[in-house]
Amino acid sequence: QVQLVESGGGLVQAGGSLRLSCAASGRTFSYFAVGWFRQAPGKEREFVAAISRTGSSTWYVGSVKGRFTISRDNAKNAVFLQMNSLKPEDTAVYCCAATGQLGPPYDSAYRYDSWGQGTQVTVSS
Repeated sequence: QVQLVESGGGLVQAGGSLRLSCAASGRTFSYFAVGWFRQAPGKEREFVAAISRTGSSTWYVGSVKGRFTISRDNAKNAVFLQMNSLKPEDTAVYCCAATGQLGPPYDSAYRYDSWGQGTQVTVSS
């Protein structure tokens, strides 16, 4: 497993941008694929985006395609989620997660065994 800490959440107006960071420690970070999930009040946890070990492959839920970009810097043990054109429906707690399992799919929470505590993102209309 690896320890994960998210940062970068906050309050932003609709149409604005935020950049979330996921800092990792404890194991060689490049061994892990990383995903971002979110959970809004009263709703189930939802997959947002994932990135492969090397960063060569990425996956997104349809509702964020073209607005969000996931990236990673293995030298800095970090994964980022750039969120542009934010909408009120993007409001949620965002968590990063890591898995040592090889190959997709990476859109299911059960495949991940390390989770951060989450960071709140609030988008006002």
